[in-house]
Amino acid sequence: MAAILGKKVGMTQVFREDGELVPVTVVEAGPCKVTAVRKADRDGYSAVQLAFGEVAERKLTKAEMGHLKKADAGPLKHLAEFRDEDLGSEEEEGPKVGDDATVGQFEAGQRVKVSGVSIGKGFQGGIKRHNFSRGPVSHGSHNVRAPGSIGASAFPARVFKGMKMPGQMGNKRVTQKGLEVADVDAERNLLLIKGSVPGGRNAILEIRTDG
Repeated sequence: MAAILGKKVGMTQVFREDGELVPVTVVEAGPCKVTAVRKADRDGYSAVQLAFGEVAERKLTKAEMGHLKKADAGPLKHLAEFRDEDLGSEEEEGPKVGDDATVGQFEAGQRVKVSGVSIGKGFQGGIKRHNFSRGPVSHGSHNVRAPGSIGASAFPARVFKGMKMPGQMGNKRVTQKGLEVADVDAERNLLLIKGSVPGGRNAILEIRTDG
């Protein structure tokens, strides 16, 4: 499994060799340090922990700096674990603490899934948030964009949890699957992913192979 952390730079468009115009998201991915390797026989699960995003050392705690120094890494802000059931329990297999993860592990045409925090849209009504239909707008109507009935009265005499109602929209962790790597620029640590990905500009993304 190939995995990496990156920062969303923005969107643009590129031309393929056959002249097709492709909209892409540019992600500044890595290089990331491998700061921990979880083993099934020791930790109960198999995973690789990556660190990304240089930051001033004063902004990290001594415990965080101590953890990073074990991997011979500088002050890095973002850490994430990527589950990988294919990792063996032997020390010589798989990535090791201190290794670098770069965009070189990806190739054009590869399918990936991208996780990130979606753009927050504030408090929204049911029509925008859940794609509800509006009410009639004829004379005398008082139910144009209101949600309408949300439950019975006598029984159960309450509103069930999880009802689709107005509330905060966005600002949630989202994983988008089935995305395609359009191009890889190893010299500048850039991944070009076809289409859009979760999050706004400068959002931190987790990118891994899909499947």
